[in-house]
Amino acid sequence: MRNLISLLAGAVFGAGLFISGMTDTAKVQGWLDIFGNWDPTLAFVLGGAILPMFVAWRMTPGRRPLTATLFPPQPPVRIDARLAVGSALFGAGWGLSGLCPGPAMASLAYGGSLHWIFFAAMVAGMVLTPSLLRMFQR
Repeated sequence: MRNLISLLAGAVFGAGLFISGMTDTAKVQGWLDIFGNWDPTLAFVLGGAILPMFVAWRMTPGRRPLTATLFPPQPPVRIDARLAVGSALFGAGWGLSGLCPGPAMASLAYGGSLHWIFFAAMVAGMVLTPSLLRMFQR
């Protein structure tokens, strides 16, 4: 049951990314170009994601998930160099390519070879990051 719910949630998420234009790299770069030819339409997409989740998280305490016994505990908030560097790298990659992880996966079926190259580089970065962190923490 859990896999079916995950499949359906992923399909709805991917369809939402496609319909909203989040998989269109030019549209995303237009959203990020606040000092140039800014395209504010993705603000509605962000609001459409943030507002329902805000309500859902407020309703979570005291409830039980469908496929687990408990919701995972909220992680501690730590603002450190790792978070700052990761955020900067994410933002630079998003601005340069117009893709972030969700839309990158959603666009693999139709995006062409450049989307596959971005996806491979993204996965390589995710796989290599723990090793790089261990190497620099010595």
